[in-house]
Amino acid sequence: MGGKTRSALAYWHLLSLDAPTVATLWTWFIARANHIHLSDSSLVAMAAAVWMLYVADRLLDVQRSEESQLEERHYFHQRHRRDFLIGTAVASVILAIVLPQIPTDAIRLYLILGGLVFGYFVVIHATQSAHRLPKEIAVGVCFAAAVFIPTVARNPGLRIPLLAPALLFAALCSLNCLFIYAWEHPETWQDTAHPLTVAALRHLDLLCTILAIASTLIALIDHRAPWPIGTAISISSAGLLILHQRRSHHHALTLRAAADLVLLTPALLATRL
Repeated sequence: MGGKTRSALAYWHLLSLDAPTVATLWTWFIARANHIHLSDSSLVAMAAAVWMLYVADRLLDVQRSEESQLEERHYFHQRHRRDFLIGTAVASVILAIVLPQIPTDAIRLYLILGGLVFGYFVVIHATQSAHRLPKEIAVGVCFAAAVFIPTVARNPGLRIPLLAPALLFAALCSLNCLFIYAWEHPETWQDTAHPLTVAALRHLDLLCTILAIASTLIALIDHRAPWPIGTAISISSAGLLILHQRRSHHHALTLRAAADLVLLTPALLATRL
């Protein structure tokens, strides 16, 4: 495994750069679609915080999980643990420098979200109760909340108009996690996942199709929210569905990285903003 020549896409995933890229791009995209300018500090803070969380999660997974539950990203983090810890320290310093430049309202909302995420980490990693939480769904909701906070904090009047797109984006992020879980545990998910997760995994194709249709309708009909947001969610949903239908044609690592790659659809619409 360690001697294989890996692609740039694989390293993007193994270095935990995929989630920060998705989060930072969508944070910028949502603000820009609503004619809100975010400072570089806000985007740097998003990238650093998300990278640290994902690195911590993967390092803790190595300590908590049985070897049969670990994937290549976990072994990669374990082999390079010292380098990731140094990177985390550097990211912490960067975050400390840029945080004072973040608006107070956004900080308040992030503190609330941070408390929920901390509680999630405690339940998942410090107890034996991981199976009691629908992890994939919880991650999707928290990820979407973090991405929308900078925009609604700067313009609270957008909370209601952006509620539907935020819920759809949360569904997209949850589906991303659910597809990955299904691909990585094809024979065991019915016995190991939370009942709510199991129910969703049984209808992934249908849920993804519904999300694509709902997002398209939001883009076409709901004039309170910018149409590029619903369009990007719809295209990403279609991308996930195509990956799922062609999963047998891809290496597991490539498939896992591609699941995040198809979430970069805002880049396709950036010139329309």
